[in-house]
This record gives sequence, structure tokens and C-alpha cells, in this order.
Amino acid sequence: MGKVKSALEIALEKAGRIGGLSQEEKNRIEDEKRVVSVLGEFYRGRLDSNGLWLRLKGSKPFLLTMAQLNLIETLALANLEEEFLQKKQAIVAIETLKDRPNTAVVELSLNSAAALQKEYSAMKEKVVEDLRKQVEMHPRLRMQPVKMPDGKTAMQMALSVDEAVKARLAESLSEHEKEYSREFFSLIEELKMQIH
Repeated sequence: MGKVKSALEIALEKAGRIGGLSQEEKNRIEDEKRVVSVLGEFYRGRLDSNGLWLRLKGSKPFLLTMAQLNLIETLALANLEEEFLQKKQAIVAIETLKDRPNTAVVELSLNSAAALQKEYSAMKEKVVEDLRKQVEMHPRLRMQPVKMPDGKTAMQMALSVDEAVKARLAESLSEHEKEYSREFFSLIEELKMQIH
């Protein structure tokens, strides 16, 4: 699926083809720039969800949706819990500014994504803990291949417990991460549909 173009990109392409922008297109571009600037302040921690709400209050509906989509695109399974919560509050705050808000449904979707994120973090911690126990109980898991002067390869105890856990972690998490990522992506896509 191709990249969805923003109104700004479409307007600039059109301007390139016909030589200029209409006043309406210029106004839209300025409105979008203002929203992007406000979101930048939020991302840098200069605004919280209440400040964002105040700055976007009275914005046109398409700008509110644009701001929410921008925030949703930054949600990730690996976000810190606090970061996720801040973005969730901002998305819900913007939803309340709409003429016909769908706040309960949006909040429910965000809560589902947050619950999945917590479940993912707990799974990751358990995998690390289990790997640590395995490595501590079976020292051979700390061995790694080493090239000898005669060109042969020999196994040598070379890794610390932490290094051995780290080396095996990606392999152990691979399947779980795919499953969680698919489910998270599905929740995010559903959320995007709900804010339109």
C-alpha cells in the first residue's frame, strides 16, 4: 500500500503543475503548519494534553483528525508506559474538541493498545528472566566459538551471564514480537478508522 499524501504534499504538487496555489490552499497549508508546530511542542514536552487541547481548540475538523493521526502514528509497542499514556491523553483530549466526539470508543481502543503493550512488556521481562535462569543453570550456554591459531574453531567460555542472555534474547523474542506487533498494528489501524 502506498504512502498517503498530506494535503500539503498534494497542494505543493498541484502548485508545481499549474503555477500557484489558491487562497484556500494557502490557508490550509498555514493551518497544517500551525498544527505541526503545536504537535512539535507537545513532543518536546513543552505542552501536556491540556495545553495541546487549548492550542487546538477551535481548529477545523480535518486539522483535529490530522493531529490525532500524527499522534497515533507515533504509538509503538515499545513505547515507555508514561510516553504512551501522554499520547493517549492527547488523542482523547483532541477527540473531545470535535463536533461529534467518539471519545468512549477511541479511549477503549487506546486502552486495548495500552493493555497489549503492558502484556508485551511483561512477556519480555519473563523471557529475560527465564533465559537468565537457563544460562545460570547451564554454563555451556555461555560458550562461544573462537578461532584458534591453527585455523580451527573451538568453543570457549567467553560470555558473562548478561552477555549470554542478550545474545539469545532476540532469537527468543522473535516469534512473540511478531505476534504482538501484528495485534498492535491491527489495534492501531482500527483506532485510525474510528477517529475519522
